[in-house]
Amino acid sequence: MPRVTVTYSDHIAHVRLTRPDKMNAVDQEMIDAIIAAGQEVAASAARVVVLSGEGKAFCAGIDIGGLSGMIGKDPVELIMPRSHGDRTTNQWQEVAMIWTRVGVPVIAALHGAVYGAGLQLALGADIRIAEPQTKLAVMEMKWGIVPDMGGMVLLPHLVRSDVLRRLTYTAERIDAQQAERWGLVTELADDPLAAAMKLAGTIAGKSPSAIRAAKALIALAEVGSSEDVLLAESRAQAELIGKPHQMEVIAAEFGKRPAVFK
Repeated sequence: MPRVTVTYSDHIAHVRLTRPDKMNAVDQEMIDAIIAAGQEVAASAARVVVLSGEGKAFCAGIDIGGLSGMIGKDPVELIMPRSHGDRTTNQWQEVAMIWTRVGVPVIAALHGAVYGAGLQLALGADIRIAEPQTKLAVMEMKWGIVPDMGGMVLLPHLVRSDVLRRLTYTAERIDAQQAERWGLVTELADDPLAAAMKLAGTIAGKSPSAIRAAKALIALAEVGSSEDVLLAESRAQAELIGKPHQMEVIAAEFGKRPAVFK
């Protein structure tokens, strides 16, 4: 089976990890497939993306056995080259970071184990919906390493510094309830995939151009200066007001009907 499948319906791209016999553990084929899926979706007409994993877990982390080919090689030569993301990431970092650059919202539906690489992949999503029984962990310290797939870019935007340190230093598993309290998880749902799809449908019904502008603006707001963000707000708004998508939103509101975007 392919490591990842991508299907499209009602303007929603559903990206599924399809290695259930290994709890969707990440090997080289999975790395390549996730990056390829991100590139495909970014180039598509999808208005929102849902990430999910088949089987018992979203993703249990790195497949240590599957990456045995790294043994004996110089880690610097493997890790340091900036080979992806406009020369800003390596291939492991790109697994998570590509979803932050996809121009539309990304929702991760989490269940079972969400460890290490799996957690960092989920962190690349805009929103994370988890089954109450989900277990999450920043697992890298278990193997004597640090999070290296974008986690140190993404985690500080979600959790307090003391929480980040506790998760990183201990590699302990936490339940979904604790993850929600700490900010790793957006919300809980008994059927996270159904909840993600419902939310995706809501987002897909909004103005596509406004949603894309909002994602870009939020990303800037998280790192930019007040002056830069205020200017970006004005520029984005000027590009939206009076354009076809915004006029359709207004017509739909007055007509008490769903908007239809071309």
